[in-house]
Amino acid sequence: MVVRLAILLAIVAGCSAEPRRIISTAPSITEMLFALGLGDRVVGVTTFCRYPPEAVTKPKIGSYLRPDVEAILALRPDLVIVEKSMFRRALASPQLKLPLLEVDDATIEGVFDSIRAIGRAAGVDERSSQLVARIRSELDGLRRAGSGRAPPTVLFIVGRTPGRIEDLIAAGRGSYISELIALAGGKNILDDAAAPYSKIGIEQILARNPDVILDMGDMASAGDHPDLPRQDVLRLWQRFKNLKAVQQGRVYSVNSDVFMIPGPRLAEAALRIAKLLFPGSRP
Repeated sequence: MVVRLAILLAIVAGCSAEPRRIISTAPSITEMLFALGLGDRVVGVTTFCRYPPEAVTKPKIGSYLRPDVEAILALRPDLVIVEKSMFRRALASPQLKLPLLEVDDATIEGVFDSIRAIGRAAGVDERSSQLVARIRSELDGLRRAGSGRAPPTVLFIVGRTPGRIEDLIAAGRGSYISELIALAGGKNILDDAAAPYSKIGIEQILARNPDVILDMGDMASAGDHPDLPRQDVLRLWQRFKNLKAVQQGRVYSVNSDVFMIPGPRLAEAALRIAKLLFPGSRP
């Protein structure tokens, strides 16, 4: 009887074991895993996972948009984490029998829910609660620092033709970036847009005349060098001298993926925006 009980307990323990071989299929998920201290369990990431630097050395499972199923299977994962917004049907095939965890990090609250979900799945609930509490505290401090200030109007360009002010794509209502702008104390000029990210013409920009323009330039070049191309960006916008942001020299290059990846660095992203919206103050 004692032997049978021991065997049963061993089986139960094995079934509920914490995952040791985790695959991330998105940069945001990778950042959450490392922020939770789970980097040593990560066995695969996408080619777009560049932060933290340790993630770059991990085996690659394809790109963000095209995960390589064979590469994933070869790594023998006991947990594969995917984004709901980019849920891959191929990975969900019953024949693959992949242990999937789906998270939705398209909003700030979604980021918090995702961190907690990953924490539960990996057996680090307390760490996930602590991480969420720390980020919330940082955001609360940012809100308090900005209370009472008039919000400047902001245009955030997430993509355009390299070297030209053409084919502009901007953050609109419901986007993660629009939430960051509000946290930083600004008002998105496209908070009435029909889609989170959409094309915008220069005529519409002139009509709304933002106080501040934040320009990521070519999305494909985004890394973590936010000030590197600023003079080039300013020169591009100089032809639109009727814009308040141009007249007042408030066109900023924000060439960093910290603004595009919803994850544990969201407070840092909001703080960077606040410093651009309120130069000279202490957000």
